[in-house]
Amino acid sequence: MPKISEYYFRTAIIFLIAGIALGLHMSISGNHTVIGAHAHINLLGWVTSALFGGYFALNPAKAAGRLPMIQYGIYVLGVAIMGVSLYLLLAGNPAVEPVVAASSLVTFLGVLIFAWIVFTPARP
Repeated sequence: MPKISEYYFRTAIIFLIAGIALGLHMSISGNHTVIGAHAHINLLGWVTSALFGGYFALNPAKAAGRLPMIQYGIYVLGVAIMGVSLYLLLAGNPAVEPVVAASSLVTFLGVLIFAWIVFTPARP
């Protein structure tokens, strides 16, 4: 399996643990105001990272080179910062809204780079 797939699967598990922990915190406290952060961490962190890892595992030629690692770094950084800043925003800290916006754009850039990788023919 390509190294990038391992990185994505390991990162996905970390996001899953964080998402479940946040869900448990909401359930125990009875305060569900941060449900949007919980959803983003689980969907973009756990599910999408695992799907990216699966794609690279099934297409090892697309996993080669520096671009997949650059894409990984950009995407994971964006999702991690977005998850934390969105949590803070939803918990009542409106000053972090620009951080949420910027990290959302970074995450989107990671998705666009992944799309480029998917639609560009693999090198022989």
